[in-house]
Amino acid sequence: MLKEFKEFALRGNVLDMAIGIILGVAFGKIVTSFVEDILMPPLGLLIGKVDFANLFLSLTGKHFDSLAAAKAAGAPTLNYGVFTNNVLNFLIVAFAIFLLIRQVNRFKRQAPAAAPSTRECPYCCASIPLKASRCSSCTSEVPKVAEAAG
Repeated sequence: MLKEFKEFALRGNVLDMAIGIILGVAFGKIVTSFVEDILMPPLGLLIGKVDFANLFLSLTGKHFDSLAAAKAAGAPTLNYGVFTNNVLNFLIVAFAIFLLIRQVNRFKRQAPAAAPSTRECPYCCASIPLKASRCSSCTSEVPKVAEAAG
């Protein structure tokens, strides 16, 4: 059983997936830091000196100066500022993934289709070389490619 697990874990797809997950988690942390530490402070300043991480609604009706104070008091809260940060995190990650997939799809341009080297016999439907004048299966005379096109 250990041998089977080792074979499964060391397959290329599993390793690729593990590396992708690790890189995704690291990228998510970078985006979270970007949103919380770089994007939201100036945006909050433009809106009117608002700290989005401290936007919350206390469900007890009491006023708390910060989200940390409300949590310390054990008050239930609706943390719509944290939710806004998480939505922005998601949108940035989704847009980055969209750009990555778009770029990968550009690299995967389809190669031009190879010219066919065979054609179908009009009598027996067998596959015959393009330059053949007789079908090897039914021995019928078949028109040459130039005659068939013209």
